[in-house]
Amino acid sequence: MGYVIAMAGKGGTGKTTIAALLVRIMKEKKLGSILAIDADPNSNLGEALGIEVKESLGEILDDIGSHPEKVPVSMSKDRFIEYRVQSAIAEAEGFDLLVMGKPEGPGCYCYVNNVLRGIMTKLINDYDYVVIDNEAGLEHLSRRTTRTADALVLVTDATAVGLRSAKRISDLAHKLDIKIKREVTIINKATGEGSIPQDKEIEKISLKGGSLMDLNEDAVSISTLRQIGEKIWHQN
Repeated sequence: MGYVIAMAGKGGTGKTTIAALLVRIMKEKKLGSILAIDADPNSNLGEALGIEVKESLGEILDDIGSHPEKVPVSMSKDRFIEYRVQSAIAEAEGFDLLVMGKPEGPGCYCYVNNVLRGIMTKLINDYDYVVIDNEAGLEHLSRRTTRTADALVLVTDATAVGLRSAKRISDLAHKLDIKIKREVTIINKATGEGSIPQDKEIEKISLKGGSLMDLNEDAVSISTLRQIGEKIWHQN
């Protein structure tokens, strides 16, 4: 069973940046096989990790929903979707990436949720660590497509709005009875315990549309996150 790290937070707080840096650090530490899942419809995790994804899960579901004739007669619809999803996983050195996307076409959302639950369960079993970059509203938690999280990482900025949003997300996760073993709050672009200072090197890379894999290993954001990370991925 993989160790699930679910990222959550208000939009604009740097949640995807922190998720990408966590994947980078975990890869460098050689903690085991890693699957990064971009569950945010904005889909920026691939760019942050420097990896291109050809197809999202949402696009796959739309394609099969619009063209059911593509499902081989010798294969069930669920099995064909699983096959397509496995083919859509992008492989990089030290980690893989799956972009969830969002189905846009007509169809039963209950069916989509059931498919997502089944796929997520199987994928979690295939990797040692799974880092899920959730959207701001925690859709995949609220729809119960992700039912467990070994670590829920709440990313916020130092504003009252950001902190209130992190608190609401935490309350929502517990209200939905999501099984969470530990909860870690990271205050981005701030100073103090549990905070990551503003990093000008990240800003330069972001302006150029570059990958955080190219960030200097001595960058203040990485060195700080290495310390915080022990509280996130330590399984004991």
